[in-house]
Amino acid sequence: MYKIILLRHGLSDWNKQNLFTGWEDIDLNEEGIQEAHEAAELLKENGFTFDLAFTSVLKRAINTLSILLSDMHLTGIQIEKSWRLNERHYGTLQGLNKDEVKRQYGEELFKAWRRGYATRPPAVLKTDKRYPGNDPLYGDLSPLELPTSESLKDTYDRFLPYWHEEIAPQIKKRKKIIICTHGNLIRALVKYLDNVSDNDIAEFSIETGIPLVYELDEKLAPIRHYYLEKKVKV
Repeated sequence: MYKIILLRHGLSDWNKQNLFTGWEDIDLNEEGIQEAHEAAELLKENGFTFDLAFTSVLKRAINTLSILLSDMHLTGIQIEKSWRLNERHYGTLQGLNKDEVKRQYGEELFKAWRRGYATRPPAVLKTDKRYPGNDPLYGDLSPLELPTSESLKDTYDRFLPYWHEEIAPQIKKRKKIIICTHGNLIRALVKYLDNVSDNDIAEFSIETGIPLVYELDEKLAPIRHYYLEKKVKV
């Protein structure tokens, strides 16, 4: 049996303000920093250690991982960063308040944009500062790799090759792995691992800063998954 840890980054001010964040490079707030410390404590309490970590290129995920590894005295382990582990790109919704979007466009369309599997929000123009092609961070990507908007399906499709080519082989080598990433990226992986239907994945959400354990069999099929909880001292 293999175990991997999936961790959504700690809270940011944009999370707190109920804004669509996507590829906007927003850092952790004080609460998010505390969540990262608490995640490290939970992992230590439950006997976890790591020799390989994967994260996105967005600083809220990178810094969550950095705090966690520092607390666990694991700062020397290998860290792999990839844009393929970025949050879903929300197009023109990025930076907008979710409640205001819901009021303007209605519950049905809002839910399809936010939680649906195959519906993309309105795309940004390539002249928009929210288009990744205008960010030097993505200067080595081809135009075909740069999204103007993404559905969860798009996120799934750009992540799954990375899972198969980069992450899964390391799990099979019995590397102790943590993936510190974003809510929709974890939803995409959960959909794949547990074969969740397109409709049912809409109801699945990921909490910030709480380690999610997946136990996998020799073929990397899921045995069970669960969130870590703080041990109660008797």
